[in-house]
Amino acid sequence: MSNFKLGFIGAGFIAKFQAKAIAQIRGIDLAGVCALKGAEELAGYAKENDIGDCVVYDSISELCSNVDAVAIFAPNFARVQIMQEIADAVAEGAVLKGVMCEKPLGRTVIEAQQLVDLANKAKLPTAYFENQIHMKGIRAQMEQLAPVQATMGPLSLARSSEEHSGPHEGWFWDPTRQGGGVLSDMGCHSIAVGWYVLTPVGKPVTFLEPISVSAVTSLLKWGIPKYRKQLLDRMGVDYNKVPAEDFATGIVTFKNPETGQLVQAQFTNSWMYDKQGLRLLMDGLGPGYAFELNSLNSPLEVFIGDEAAEAVADSETALEKATASRGLLTVETNEADLYGYVDEIADAVKNFKQNKDAYLNFAYGLEITKLCQAAYMSAEKGQTVYLSDPATQAELKNYKSLISQGRGGEILHIG
Repeated sequence: MSNFKLGFIGAGFIAKFQAKAIAQIRGIDLAGVCALKGAEELAGYAKENDIGDCVVYDSISELCSNVDAVAIFAPNFARVQIMQEIADAVAEGAVLKGVMCEKPLGRTVIEAQQLVDLANKAKLPTAYFENQIHMKGIRAQMEQLAPVQATMGPLSLARSSEEHSGPHEGWFWDPTRQGGGVLSDMGCHSIAVGWYVLTPVGKPVTFLEPISVSAVTSLLKWGIPKYRKQLLDRMGVDYNKVPAEDFATGIVTFKNPETGQLVQAQFTNSWMYDKQGLRLLMDGLGPGYAFELNSLNSPLEVFIGDEAAEAVADSETALEKATASRGLLTVETNEADLYGYVDEIADAVKNFKQNKDAYLNFAYGLEITKLCQAAYMSAEKGQTVYLSDPATQAELKNYKSLISQGRGGEILHIG
């Protein structure tokens, strides 16, 4: 039986991470890539690491005609156009078993709904990539605590944070292209994993009903003149003109529709975590039990002195978003697996082979987009947003945050 042929649209940072994940999964080839930049480099990596004879294609249509499924790893602002081209390729005869999309599904509810509609029209199974739900640590605690939950009841409070020192590329910092700041970039992860761990074992991922969202967005570090200039010089984005939040926190309240119990997921995200590098910190509290996960608790540490640091070419060989190449460094030996990338691809391919959606599909991605946009709305209004209110749901359908419009200066303090 031949390997499952996967094609990438986009060849940037996340695509490279996902290529590392494919190397750890049997039966999948990275068979093609279409990207404005980095395609040749990604194809070379695939061939060097024996994960497929990756061909560089000039068009999405051509890629779709030569692979079994495609993964959208291109920037947020290009998602709708790319999905349209995929749907057009299918209409013209391309036979695809499914389409994957990296978070967020859309910058707004309108965009996320468009991706859902286009996939449905093309009759394509879908996979929404929210990697933290697939983390082995998160899945293991759910399995370990299942009998405890059956006796004591499910978790009632989840807290999740994702923090690092800031994105790699300029478009991520630009709220008009990315769709916001750190809440759009990473809040989706924290809200999703919070919702997931609070869900009673054995229930669907959307079993708990979102009731309300209360959030705050702030510009704390990158609005200070020194760092604002640094950002302009390095990324070409001027936070004096189009600022985005570098810190966001809030609480989503959910209701168990069978028992009526209210549970809460707290999220915290920042682009100002200047320590070892990316940190995922999650915990959950239930009656008489708890769990905690910290991605920086690695079994491996290395120390590099000042003189030896001159030999270090790239601090990120140790840890994503690492900010130092000397001192005591946390080293994660397999980040692609630690963060859930391996398992999310394996899940998608397994389900696509059966003509089914992945565990997390585009419809789920739409719900996460709604919660993120509700958080922006709450921060703008300075009040809790109640999702059970029909008027709020109607407002969310067409909502576009001030920050994503480039009007963040109206609500964010600039130093």
